[in-house]
Amino acid sequence: MKTIYIVLFTLIIGGRYPPTDEVVVVATIYHAVEGQTDSTPFITASGKHINPSDPGGHKWIAVSRDLEPMGYTFGAKVQVTGAGKMDGVYTVEDRMNKRWTKRIDFLVDTDMRWGKWEEVKLILLVHN
Repeated sequence: MKTIYIVLFTLIIGGRYPPTDEVVVVATIYHAVEGQTDSTPFITASGKHINPSDPGGHKWIAVSRDLEPMGYTFGAKVQVTGAGKMDGVYTVEDRMNKRWTKRIDFLVDTDMRWGKWEEVKLILLVHN
């Protein structure tokens, strides 16, 4: 009976069953500034507009392109662990330069000046 409710709830909200596999990546930070983005630093690759006074408040990440075929696409909700105070649920709203692989970037406020974590675990919660 419990399974029926879960399936029904999932169908009603339009979600999908998330995969249980973890992906291990390196995580770093980025700021919404031209030197770290393109000429439109307050617009993500997904077309979302970043609040210039609180970029970190969005809880958005950029992903390396090799993660996209695994379901880490724009709008996907991701559980991040292994990054200390940055752990939590984030939404994929940006894409990293093609030179990076197995990597994510946390969008943060400019007062956060450093951040790099090895062996960060990602679990896809909801994807589009």
